[in-house]
Amino acid sequence: MLGDKILAMLKDEISQIEYERYIKNLSFDEEASKVDQAVFNAPNLFIANWVKTKYKEKLQQLFELETGIETEVIIRSSKKSVQKIQKQMASQPPSNTSTKINPTYTFENFVVGSSNQFAYSAAESVAKKPGVTYNPLFIYGGVGLGKTHLLHAIGNYNIKQNRVVIYATIEQFMNDFTYHLRNKTIEKFREKYRDCDILLIDDIQFLSGKERTQEEFFHTFNELHNEHKQIVLTSDKPPKKIAGLEERLKSRFEWGLIADIQPPELETKIAIIKKKCELNGINLDDEIVNYLAANMDSNIREIEGVILKLNAYSTLVNQQITMDLAKNVLGEQKREQQKNISLKDIVDVVSSELNIKPSEIKSRSRNRQIVNARRIVIYLARTLTPNSMPQLAQFFGMKDHTSVSHAMKKVKEMIEQDENFKLKIEELAHKIKSHASSEE
Repeated sequence: MLGDKILAMLKDEISQIEYERYIKNLSFDEEASKVDQAVFNAPNLFIANWVKTKYKEKLQQLFELETGIETEVIIRSSKKSVQKIQKQMASQPPSNTSTKINPTYTFENFVVGSSNQFAYSAAESVAKKPGVTYNPLFIYGGVGLGKTHLLHAIGNYNIKQNRVVIYATIEQFMNDFTYHLRNKTIEKFREKYRDCDILLIDDIQFLSGKERTQEEFFHTFNELHNEHKQIVLTSDKPPKKIAGLEERLKSRFEWGLIADIQPPELETKIAIIKKKCELNGINLDDEIVNYLAANMDSNIREIEGVILKLNAYSTLVNQQITMDLAKNVLGEQKREQQKNISLKDIVDVVSSELNIKPSEIKSRSRNRQIVNARRIVIYLARTLTPNSMPQLAQFFGMKDHTSVSHAMKKVKEMIEQDENFKLKIEELAHKIKSHASSEE
Protein backbone atom coordinates (compact mmCIF):
# COMPACT_ATOMS: atom_id res chain seq x y z
CA MET A 1 0.00 0.00 0.00
CA LEU A 2 1.39 3.40 -1.02
CA GLY A 3 0.62 5.07 2.31
CA ASP A 4 2.49 2.42 4.26
CA LYS A 5 5.44 2.74 1.90
CA ILE A 6 5.54 6.51 2.49
CA LEU A 7 5.50 6.00 6.28
CA ALA A 8 8.38 3.51 5.93
CA MET A 9 10.32 6.13 3.94
CA LEU A 10 9.67 8.71 6.65
CA LYS A 11 10.89 6.26 9.30
CA ASP A 12 14.35 6.34 7.73
CA GLU A 13 14.54 10.13 8.10
CA ILE A 14 13.40 10.67 11.69
CA SER A 15 14.40 9.52 15.17
CA GLN A 16 13.21 6.15 16.40
CA ILE A 17 11.42 7.63 19.39
CA GLU A 18 9.33 9.98 17.21
CA TYR A 19 8.48 7.12 14.86
CA GLU A 20 7.45 4.81 17.71
CA ARG A 21 5.60 7.53 19.59
CA TYR A 22 3.69 9.13 16.73
CA ILE A 23 4.15 7.89 13.16
CA LYS A 24 3.74 4.20 13.99
CA ASN A 25 0.23 4.95 15.24
CA LEU A 26 -0.95 6.29 11.86
CA SER A 27 -3.00 4.13 9.51
CA PHE A 28 -3.45 4.88 5.82
CA ASP A 29 -7.11 5.21 4.81
CA GLU A 30 -7.11 3.83 1.28
CA GLU A 31 -10.87 4.22 0.83
CA ALA A 32 -10.89 7.92 1.74
CA SER A 33 -7.75 8.74 -0.25
CA LYS A 34 -7.64 9.96 -3.86
CA VAL A 35 -5.00 10.30 -6.54
CA ASP A 36 -3.98 13.73 -5.25
CA GLN A 37 -5.11 13.36 -1.64
CA ALA A 38 -3.73 11.00 1.03
CA VAL A 39 -5.68 10.44 4.24
CA PHE A 40 -4.15 9.04 7.42
CA ASN A 41 -6.06 8.21 10.60
CA ALA A 42 -4.54 8.83 14.03
CA PRO A 43 -5.71 7.23 17.29
CA ASN A 44 -6.38 10.59 18.92
CA LEU A 45 -6.41 14.33 18.33
CA PHE A 46 -3.09 14.89 20.11
CA ILE A 47 -1.16 12.63 17.73
CA ALA A 48 -3.07 13.97 14.71
CA ASN A 49 -2.17 17.57 15.54
CA TRP A 50 1.45 16.74 16.35
CA VAL A 51 2.01 14.93 13.04
CA LYS A 52 0.30 17.74 11.12
CA THR A 53 2.51 20.35 12.75
CA LYS A 54 5.78 18.46 12.43
CA TYR A 55 5.59 16.18 9.38
CA LYS A 56 2.66 17.04 7.12
CA GLU A 57 4.86 18.94 4.67
CA LYS A 58 7.45 16.17 4.69
CA LEU A 59 4.82 13.52 3.95
CA GLN A 60 3.54 15.61 1.03
CA GLN A 61 7.07 15.88 -0.34
CA LEU A 62 7.56 12.11 -0.11
CA PHE A 63 4.29 11.45 -1.95
CA GLU A 64 5.29 13.87 -4.70
CA LEU A 65 8.74 12.30 -5.01
CA GLU A 66 7.24 8.80 -5.17
CA THR A 67 4.28 9.48 -7.50
CA GLY A 68 5.21 12.68 -9.31
CA ILE A 69 1.82 14.09 -8.26
CA GLU A 70 1.36 17.02 -5.88
CA THR A 71 -0.55 15.38 -3.03
CA GLU A 72 -2.43 16.93 -0.14
CA VAL A 73 -1.94 14.97 3.10
CA ILE A 74 -4.78 14.94 5.63
CA ILE A 75 -4.18 13.70 9.17
CA ARG A 76 -7.33 13.14 11.16
CA SER A 77 -8.48 11.44 14.32
CA SER A 78 -11.40 9.06 13.82
CA LYS A 79 -13.56 6.70 15.82
CA LYS A 80 -12.58 3.88 13.50
CA SER A 81 -8.86 4.33 14.19
CA VAL A 82 -9.47 4.69 17.93
CA GLN A 83 -11.40 1.41 17.97
CA LYS A 84 -8.62 -0.28 16.04
CA ILE A 85 -6.00 0.88 18.56
CA GLN A 86 -8.18 -0.19 21.47
CA LYS A 87 -8.51 -3.70 20.04
CA GLN A 88 -4.75 -3.88 19.59
CA MET A 89 -4.23 -2.76 23.20
CA ALA A 90 -6.49 -5.53 24.44
CA SER A 91 -4.43 -8.24 22.75
CA GLN A 92 -0.88 -6.84 22.88
CA PRO A 93 1.33 -5.48 25.66
CA PRO A 94 2.04 -1.75 25.42
CA SER A 95 5.19 -0.59 23.69
CA ASN A 96 8.24 -0.08 25.87
CA THR A 97 9.12 3.17 24.09
CA SER A 98 7.99 5.15 27.13
CA THR A 99 11.41 4.53 28.66
CA LYS A 100 13.26 5.94 25.65
CA ILE A 101 14.80 9.38 25.63
CA ASN A 102 15.48 11.40 22.49
CA PRO A 103 19.29 11.80 22.48
CA THR A 104 19.11 15.02 20.45
CA TYR A 105 17.35 16.91 23.26
CA THR A 106 20.12 18.09 25.58
CA PHE A 107 20.85 21.11 27.74
CA GLU A 108 23.66 22.03 25.36
CA ASN A 109 21.39 22.59 22.35
CA PHE A 110 18.52 24.25 24.24
CA VAL A 111 18.42 27.94 23.36
CA VAL A 112 18.13 29.98 26.57
CA GLY A 113 16.53 33.41 26.74
CA SER A 114 14.70 35.52 29.30
CA SER A 115 11.43 33.71 28.46
CA ASN A 116 12.74 30.29 29.53
CA GLN A 117 15.77 31.03 31.74
CA PHE A 118 14.02 30.12 35.00
CA ALA A 119 12.66 26.80 33.70
CA TYR A 120 16.02 25.92 32.15
CA SER A 121 17.93 26.65 35.37
CA ALA A 122 15.42 24.65 37.43
CA ALA A 123 15.64 21.68 35.04
CA GLU A 124 19.44 21.78 35.07
CA SER A 125 19.48 21.92 38.88
CA VAL A 126 17.12 18.96 39.14
CA ALA A 127 19.19 16.99 36.63
CA LYS A 128 22.37 17.48 38.66
CA LYS A 129 20.76 16.82 42.06
CA PRO A 130 17.70 14.62 41.49
CA GLY A 131 15.39 14.22 44.46
CA VAL A 132 17.26 16.88 46.42
CA THR A 133 16.53 20.40 45.17
CA TYR A 134 12.98 20.63 43.77
CA ASN A 135 10.69 17.62 43.92
CA PRO A 136 8.50 17.60 41.99
CA LEU A 137 9.52 20.04 39.29
CA PHE A 138 6.43 21.20 37.39
CA ILE A 139 7.10 22.96 34.07
CA TYR A 140 4.21 24.58 32.22
CA GLY A 141 3.77 26.70 29.12
CA GLY A 142 2.20 26.86 25.68
CA VAL A 143 2.61 24.35 22.88
CA GLY A 144 6.03 24.09 21.24
CA LEU A 145 7.97 26.23 23.72
CA GLY A 146 10.48 23.60 24.86
CA LYS A 147 8.91 21.72 27.79
CA THR A 148 9.51 18.29 26.25
CA HIS A 149 13.06 19.28 25.30
CA LEU A 150 13.85 20.04 28.96
CA LEU A 151 12.31 16.72 30.08
CA HIS A 152 14.51 14.78 27.69
CA ALA A 153 17.55 16.89 28.63
CA ILE A 154 17.06 15.86 32.27
CA GLY A 155 16.74 12.26 31.14
CA ASN A 156 19.84 12.34 28.93
CA TYR A 157 21.97 13.87 31.66
CA ASN A 158 20.98 11.22 34.19
CA ILE A 159 21.27 8.27 31.83
CA LYS A 160 24.94 9.21 31.58
CA GLN A 161 25.07 9.01 35.38
CA ASN A 162 23.73 5.42 35.14
CA ARG A 163 20.45 6.31 36.80
CA VAL A 164 17.19 4.57 35.86
CA VAL A 165 15.02 7.04 33.95
CA ILE A 166 11.41 6.51 32.87
CA TYR A 167 9.93 8.96 30.35
CA ALA A 168 6.29 8.76 29.27
CA THR A 169 3.49 10.97 28.10
CA ILE A 170 0.53 10.78 30.46
CA GLU A 171 -1.31 9.10 27.58
CA GLN A 172 1.29 6.30 27.57
CA PHE A 173 0.97 6.03 31.35
CA MET A 174 -2.81 5.65 31.00
CA ASN A 175 -2.50 3.10 28.19
CA ASP A 176 -0.03 1.05 30.23
CA PHE A 177 -2.29 1.21 33.26
CA THR A 178 -5.38 0.15 31.27
CA TYR A 179 -3.57 -2.76 29.66
CA HIS A 180 -2.13 -4.16 32.89
CA LEU A 181 -5.39 -3.63 34.76
CA ARG A 182 -7.28 -5.54 32.09
CA ASN A 183 -4.75 -8.36 32.09
CA LYS A 184 -4.42 -8.51 35.89
CA THR A 185 -0.70 -7.71 35.78
CA ILE A 186 -0.85 -4.43 37.69
CA GLU A 187 2.25 -5.30 39.72
CA LYS A 188 4.34 -5.24 36.53
CA PHE A 189 2.98 -1.78 35.81
CA ARG A 190 3.88 -0.57 39.30
CA GLU A 191 7.33 -2.11 39.08
CA LYS A 192 7.97 -0.24 35.84
CA TYR A 193 6.91 3.21 37.06
CA ARG A 194 8.02 3.01 40.69
CA ASP A 195 11.36 1.22 40.45
CA CYS A 196 13.18 4.15 38.87
CA ASP A 197 15.37 7.03 39.98
CA ILE A 198 13.64 9.66 37.85
CA LEU A 199 10.08 9.73 36.47
CA LEU A 200 9.43 12.19 33.63
CA ILE A 201 5.77 12.67 32.65
CA ASP A 202 4.75 14.84 29.69
CA ASP A 203 1.35 16.58 29.26
CA ILE A 204 -0.02 15.80 32.73
CA GLN A 205 -3.09 17.96 31.94
CA PHE A 206 -4.57 15.04 30.00
CA LEU A 207 -4.99 13.21 33.31
CA SER A 208 -8.01 15.48 33.79
CA GLY A 209 -11.20 13.54 34.45
CA LYS A 210 -9.52 10.12 34.55
CA GLU A 211 -10.48 9.19 38.12
CA ARG A 212 -9.09 5.66 38.24
CA THR A 213 -5.80 6.63 36.62
CA GLN A 214 -5.53 9.64 38.95
CA GLU A 215 -5.83 7.26 41.89
CA GLU A 216 -2.97 5.13 40.56
CA PHE A 217 -0.81 8.14 39.72
CA PHE A 218 -1.42 9.53 43.23
CA HIS A 219 0.04 6.39 44.79
CA THR A 220 2.90 6.26 42.27
CA PHE A 221 3.75 9.86 43.09
CA ASN A 222 3.70 9.19 46.85
CA GLU A 223 5.85 6.08 46.51
CA LEU A 224 8.54 7.89 44.50
CA HIS A 225 8.45 11.05 46.58
CA ASN A 226 8.80 9.12 49.85
CA GLU A 227 11.87 7.38 48.40
CA HIS A 228 13.34 10.77 47.37
CA LYS A 229 13.10 9.81 43.69
CA GLN A 230 12.84 12.77 41.29
CA ILE A 231 9.51 13.55 39.57
CA VAL A 232 9.27 16.05 36.70
CA LEU A 233 5.94 16.94 35.10
CA THR A 234 4.93 19.19 32.21
CA SER A 235 1.61 20.76 31.37
CA ASP A 236 0.09 23.53 29.29
CA LYS A 237 -1.12 25.27 32.46
CA PRO A 238 -0.21 25.43 36.19
CA PRO A 239 -1.67 22.75 38.52
CA LYS A 240 -4.40 24.92 40.04
CA LYS A 241 -5.82 25.66 36.58
CA ILE A 242 -6.12 22.03 35.43
CA ALA A 243 -9.84 21.31 35.53
CA GLY A 244 -10.94 17.80 36.44
CA LEU A 245 -7.83 17.10 38.53
CA GLU A 246 -8.23 15.95 42.14
CA GLU A 247 -7.26 18.55 44.74
CA ARG A 248 -4.84 16.16 46.44
CA LEU A 249 -2.92 15.82 43.15
CA LYS A 250 -2.90 19.57 42.57
CA SER A 251 -1.53 19.99 46.09
CA ARG A 252 1.26 17.48 45.52
CA PHE A 253 2.20 18.99 42.18
CA GLU A 254 2.79 22.27 44.04
CA TRP A 255 5.04 20.72 46.70
CA GLY A 256 8.23 21.42 44.80
CA LEU A 257 8.87 24.12 42.23
CA ILE A 258 6.58 25.43 39.49
CA ALA A 259 8.42 26.96 36.53
CA ASP A 260 6.77 28.47 33.48
CA ILE A 261 8.07 28.93 29.96
CA GLN A 262 6.85 32.05 28.21
CA PRO A 263 6.78 32.57 24.42
CA PRO A 264 10.27 33.64 23.31
CA GLU A 265 11.01 37.29 22.69
CA LEU A 266 12.40 38.34 19.30
CA GLU A 267 16.08 37.87 20.22
CA THR A 268 15.49 34.35 21.49
CA LYS A 269 13.45 33.42 18.41
CA ILE A 270 16.34 34.57 16.25
CA ALA A 271 18.74 32.42 18.28
CA ILE A 272 16.36 29.43 18.03
CA ILE A 273 16.13 29.74 14.24
CA LYS A 274 19.91 29.94 13.93
CA LYS A 275 20.33 26.89 16.18
CA LYS A 276 17.75 24.88 14.19
CA CYS A 277 19.52 25.84 10.96
CA GLU A 278 22.84 24.74 12.42
CA LEU A 279 21.45 21.39 13.60
CA ASN A 280 19.78 20.71 10.23
CA GLY A 281 22.67 21.92 8.09
CA ILE A 282 20.67 24.77 6.54
CA ASN A 283 22.14 28.14 5.60
CA LEU A 284 19.93 31.23 5.94
CA ASP A 285 21.20 34.78 5.78
CA ASP A 286 20.47 37.14 8.66
CA GLU A 287 17.80 39.08 6.76
CA ILE A 288 15.71 35.92 6.26
CA VAL A 289 16.29 34.77 9.85
CA ASN A 290 15.10 38.14 11.17
CA TYR A 291 12.06 38.08 8.87
CA LEU A 292 11.01 34.61 10.07
CA ALA A 293 11.50 35.59 13.71
CA ALA A 294 9.41 38.72 13.35
CA ASN A 295 6.58 37.11 11.38
CA MET A 296 6.18 33.66 12.96
CA ASP A 297 4.36 32.55 16.09
CA SER A 298 6.34 31.26 19.06
CA ASN A 299 5.75 27.54 18.47
CA ILE A 300 9.27 26.18 18.04
CA ARG A 301 8.08 23.06 16.22
CA GLU A 302 6.29 25.23 13.65
CA ILE A 303 9.41 27.36 13.25
CA GLU A 304 11.47 24.25 12.58
CA GLY A 305 8.81 23.03 10.15
CA VAL A 306 9.07 26.23 8.08
CA ILE A 307 12.86 26.00 8.05
CA LEU A 308 12.73 22.42 6.80
CA LYS A 309 10.11 23.35 4.21
CA LEU A 310 12.33 26.18 2.95
CA ASN A 311 15.20 23.76 2.63
CA ALA A 312 13.02 21.23 0.79
CA TYR A 313 11.83 23.85 -1.71
CA SER A 314 15.40 24.97 -2.25
CA THR A 315 16.60 21.41 -2.82
CA LEU A 316 13.77 20.41 -5.16
CA VAL A 317 14.17 23.43 -7.48
CA ASN A 318 17.93 23.67 -6.96
CA GLN A 319 17.96 27.34 -6.02
CA GLN A 320 19.20 29.42 -3.13
CA ILE A 321 16.77 30.33 -0.33
CA THR A 322 15.77 33.94 -0.99
CA MET A 323 13.59 36.41 0.86
CA ASP A 324 10.83 35.96 -1.76
CA LEU A 325 10.89 32.20 -1.20
CA ALA A 326 10.72 32.71 2.58
CA LYS A 327 7.72 35.04 2.22
CA ASN A 328 5.94 32.59 -0.10
CA VAL A 329 6.49 29.59 2.19
CA LEU A 330 5.43 31.52 5.28
CA GLY A 331 2.40 32.87 3.44
CA GLU A 332 1.40 29.37 2.34
CA GLN A 333 1.60 28.09 5.89
CA LYS A 334 -0.54 30.91 7.27
CA ARG A 335 -3.14 30.50 4.50
CA GLU A 336 -3.26 26.76 5.15
CA GLN A 337 -3.86 27.38 8.85
CA GLN A 338 -6.43 30.11 8.28
CA LYS A 339 -8.59 28.32 5.70
CA ASN A 340 -9.31 25.49 8.14
CA ILE A 341 -10.69 27.80 10.86
CA SER A 342 -14.24 29.15 10.72
CA LEU A 343 -15.83 31.91 12.75
CA LYS A 344 -18.12 29.26 14.25
CA ASP A 345 -15.05 27.35 15.49
CA ILE A 346 -13.84 30.46 17.30
CA VAL A 347 -17.24 31.30 18.83
CA ASP A 348 -17.77 27.69 19.97
CA VAL A 349 -14.37 27.35 21.65
CA VAL A 350 -14.34 30.76 23.34
CA SER A 351 -17.94 30.44 24.59
CA SER A 352 -17.18 26.99 26.00
CA GLU A 353 -13.94 28.08 27.68
CA LEU A 354 -15.47 31.26 29.17
CA ASN A 355 -18.80 29.60 30.07
CA ILE A 356 -20.91 31.86 27.87
CA LYS A 357 -23.60 30.89 25.38
CA PRO A 358 -22.56 31.29 21.71
CA SER A 359 -25.72 33.33 21.09
CA GLU A 360 -24.66 35.82 23.80
CA ILE A 361 -21.38 36.55 22.03
CA LYS A 362 -23.29 37.64 18.92
CA SER A 363 -25.88 39.54 20.94
CA ARG A 364 -25.90 43.25 21.79
CA SER A 365 -25.55 42.59 25.52
CA ARG A 366 -23.37 45.08 27.41
CA ASN A 367 -22.71 42.64 30.26
CA ARG A 368 -19.01 43.05 31.07
CA GLN A 369 -18.21 39.34 30.83
CA ILE A 370 -19.99 39.00 27.49
CA VAL A 371 -18.37 42.16 26.09
CA ASN A 372 -14.94 40.83 27.05
CA ALA A 373 -15.68 37.47 25.41
CA ARG A 374 -16.93 39.20 22.25
CA ARG A 375 -13.72 41.24 22.03
CA ILE A 376 -11.62 38.10 22.41
CA VAL A 377 -13.58 36.36 19.65
CA ILE A 378 -13.12 39.35 17.34
CA TYR A 379 -9.40 39.50 18.06
CA LEU A 380 -8.92 35.77 17.42
CA ALA A 381 -11.10 35.90 14.32
CA ARG A 382 -9.00 38.70 12.85
CA THR A 383 -5.78 36.90 13.82
CA LEU A 384 -6.65 33.32 12.83
CA THR A 385 -8.88 33.80 9.77
CA PRO A 386 -8.63 35.78 6.52
CA ASN A 387 -11.84 37.71 7.34
CA SER A 388 -11.55 41.48 6.96
CA MET A 389 -12.80 43.93 9.59
CA PRO A 390 -15.94 44.82 7.52
CA GLN A 391 -16.71 41.09 7.20
CA LEU A 392 -16.37 40.63 10.95
CA ALA A 393 -18.56 43.67 11.59
CA GLN A 394 -21.25 42.12 9.41
CA PHE A 395 -20.95 38.74 11.17
CA PHE A 396 -21.39 40.32 14.61
CA GLY A 397 -24.13 42.71 13.50
CA MET A 398 -22.05 45.82 14.14
CA LYS A 399 -22.48 49.19 12.44
CA ASP A 400 -19.12 49.19 10.66
CA HIS A 401 -15.48 48.11 10.97
CA THR A 402 -14.63 50.82 13.53
CA SER A 403 -16.28 48.71 16.27
CA VAL A 404 -14.07 45.78 15.27
CA SER A 405 -11.00 48.02 15.31
CA HIS A 406 -11.91 49.22 18.81
CA ALA A 407 -12.27 45.64 20.09
CA MET A 408 -8.92 44.71 18.57
CA LYS A 409 -7.24 47.67 20.24
CA LYS A 410 -8.67 46.78 23.67
CA VAL A 411 -7.48 43.18 23.50
CA LYS A 412 -4.01 44.20 22.32
CA GLU A 413 -3.72 46.59 25.27
CA MET A 414 -4.72 43.82 27.71
CA ILE A 415 -2.18 41.44 26.15
CA GLU A 416 0.58 44.00 26.64
CA GLN A 417 -0.43 44.76 30.23
CA ASP A 418 -1.38 41.31 31.56
CA GLU A 419 0.89 38.30 31.02
CA ASN A 420 -1.78 35.87 32.25
CA PHE A 421 -4.28 37.28 29.79
CA LYS A 422 -1.71 36.93 27.01
CA LEU A 423 -1.22 33.27 27.96
CA LYS A 424 -4.99 32.73 27.95
CA ILE A 425 -5.28 34.16 24.43
CA GLU A 426 -2.50 31.86 23.22
CA GLU A 427 -4.20 28.90 24.89
CA LEU A 428 -7.52 29.75 23.21
CA ALA A 429 -5.80 30.10 19.83
CA HIS A 430 -4.26 26.64 20.23
CA LYS A 431 -7.61 25.10 21.20
CA ILE A 432 -9.31 26.74 18.22
CA LYS A 433 -6.70 25.32 15.84
CA SER A 434 -7.10 21.88 17.42
CA HIS A 435 -10.89 22.12 17.24
CA ALA A 436 -10.77 23.09 13.57
CA SER A 437 -8.33 20.28 12.80
CA SER A 438 -10.61 17.68 14.41
CA GLU A 439 -13.40 18.67 12.03
CA GLU A 440 -11.40 17.81 8.91
